[in-house]
Amino acid sequence: MKNLTVMLIAAAALAGCTGKKTADVQQETRVLTKTETAVSAPVQLAEEFTSEIEPYKQNDITPAASGVHIDRILVEVGDPVRQGQLIVTLDPTQYTQQLVQLKTVEDDYNRLLPVYEAGGISAQQIEQAKAQLDVQREVVANLKKNIEVHSPITGVVTARNYESGDLFAAQPILHIMQIDPLKVVANISEQYFRNVKVGMPVDLKVDIFPGETFPGTVSLIYPALDPATRTFKVEVKVPNAKRTLRPGMFARTGFNMGEKEGVMVPDVAVQKQVGTAERFLYVIKGDSVAERRRVEVGRQVGDRVDILSGVAPGERVAVTALSKLFDGAKVEVKQN
Repeated sequence: MKNLTVMLIAAAALAGCTGKKTADVQQETRVLTKTETAVSAPVQLAEEFTSEIEPYKQNDITPAASGVHIDRILVEVGDPVRQGQLIVTLDPTQYTQQLVQLKTVEDDYNRLLPVYEAGGISAQQIEQAKAQLDVQREVVANLKKNIEVHSPITGVVTARNYESGDLFAAQPILHIMQIDPLKVVANISEQYFRNVKVGMPVDLKVDIFPGETFPGTVSLIYPALDPATRTFKVEVKVPNAKRTLRPGMFARTGFNMGEKEGVMVPDVAVQKQVGTAERFLYVIKGDSVAERRRVEVGRQVGDRVDILSGVAPGERVAVTALSKLFDGAKVEVKQN
């Protein structure tokens, strides 16, 4: 009997030790982690689009007549020009001939006019002389217009393809660009069609001018979308009085599309699935169990990131010991 009692006591002690060891093992399987709560907060809808800077306007300078000799080119590449400025004259031979003819017709009319007033010729004769004078004046005016080429815009000469005395062929004589202001055309996703308005301020950043921002304004919104890319074009007018920017430079055009209510979590909570573009995080449920959630990530704001889908405001997400977590893992939340 005594031996049996000793055996029972020993068995009980052994069972107690085993139970304690099992509890210790269970305690060790809990992952110690810190959490933060997903919060609802306003998020600025700021978007950047890469575009090429273009002249606001540009023109090829081509005379109306072909096969004529160029008399003089009055500007060089790089010269500024004003709208209406005389920049090219063509061979004036025909104009000079018609100008002589105009002088003859004017003399004839001026000679006949007093004769008509004295009753020496009929009204029909003086009217014919006046009509001939009007026709000749129009011929001379048109010839003068054709031999004098004026700049249609204010800008800078960017190309010159002839020298004075050359025979004009098909190639434009000059090319002129308006570079103050400039413009940028951005292709914007259709989701922002209602956000973009004419007159809306825009910021431009150019890599060769680090730290500088150039202001612009939306001047035109194209009415139709590209069915292939689901984008629409927006034209931005950019002042360039100091001539800092040049056509052909690439710019990042920043649009503030307003704001929306986002779900913000610490960026350290979001992980990337190796070999894919998938993002995920761990939501800690009320029973201290980790739930792996696939999420869609939006804009980064400081050390926070906007979660577009997968997490609701008020849910707790793990921010430490992430490498030890898995779906269904039991956790112990460490107090901050």
